[in-house]
Amino acid sequence: MPRVHVLRLCSVFEPVAVDGRSARYDPIGGMQNHTAALTRCLDALGLAQTVVTSRLAGRRGTSRLGGAAAVHRTGLPVPALRQLWALDALRVVLRPPAGPVDVVHAHQGEDLATLLLARLAVRRHRCPLVVTVHCSVRHTLRGRGLRTRLLRAVGGAVERAALRRADAVVVLTDRTAAALRGDGVPAARVATIPSGFDPDLFAAPHDDVLPGAGRPRIGYVGRLAPQKRVDRLVAAVGRMREPASLVVVGDGPDRERVHALAAGLPRVHLTGFVEHAAVPAVLAALDVLVLPSDYEEMGSVLTEALASGLPVVASDVGGIPEVVRDGETGLLVPAGDVAALAAALDRLAADPALRARLAAGARARAADYAWPALAARVAAVYARVRGEAPVGVAA
Repeated sequence: MPRVHVLRLCSVFEPVAVDGRSARYDPIGGMQNHTAALTRCLDALGLAQTVVTSRLAGRRGTSRLGGAAAVHRTGLPVPALRQLWALDALRVVLRPPAGPVDVVHAHQGEDLATLLLARLAVRRHRCPLVVTVHCSVRHTLRGRGLRTRLLRAVGGAVERAALRRADAVVVLTDRTAAALRGDGVPAARVATIPSGFDPDLFAAPHDDVLPGAGRPRIGYVGRLAPQKRVDRLVAAVGRMREPASLVVVGDGPDRERVHALAAGLPRVHLTGFVEHAAVPAVLAALDVLVLPSDYEEMGSVLTEALASGLPVVASDVGGIPEVVRDGETGLLVPAGDVAALAAALDRLAADPALRARLAAGARARAADYAWPALAARVAAVYARVRGEAPVGVAA
């Protein structure tokens, strides 16, 4: 019996190494990790995949991943013109080298070109469409800038129309599922399947990768982007009454600003970009993880914190409360409230017993977010839209 062939469209994917180093201008974030981890797990389930994505700062071309997955990196190596990857992608989307397509799966972030590509692909291949919403521009995106307002107005309409026509919509949180049902997407077509973590990456013990940092260690791990508001974390640590070290791991457009603000604090460790494979060791070296975002669909680093048994302090926005249960796996604070963030950090810094209790709660919840099981649920969605039993999954 031939393998089910899935055409997966995503504006970002983990970058390939160039001269031994990953592309740096677009640091790896949650969506890059999600799309790559899902590809590996679906390959293990026996599905064939053609993944079409942008090239980031790497080379244009095709690479193999696993036994039956091909990753086609397209477009121009220019950050400001990223959306042009979709024009170059048409040659692969309309005529995949692997042959007939059984399912089109689009991963939607803030780049709406993915949805337009998906609509063309479905017309060309006459097959079902599955869309995973990594960031709903209609319901999750926040901000007052011109780009954000245009994206919410124009992109929101594109998103709503595309999701209403999709055969299945995968969302990361129940909050987004409810919002899409309110937009007219039939409830039977919506499945909540969160981002997860790779159990193999978190299975082994790790040496302390921050030996020079005093404890307790309060850390941020991720993209240094405006919506993440790492500047507020720096301000909150500056207001703390309890002694603590601040660790900032990541890169992005806010790097210079965040590093300049943090330079005035006495106990600061700024590591810059690290490969995703190094993240488990970084998390294991922390005592508290902080995610002070203005908006967030879910925050995949939160599931990795659960796997690391790491208490979290995070903004009470978007889908974060579905992962971080206040008082059980972490503490939630109002977005933008630096005083409340500082108070929560002081509370954890002063109370090792509370940190230990929250860490135990995190470990207990981690099993819900292991990637192999989540990928099996995605494969079951493919089978459902095709009217068949799940491939590689018990019916």
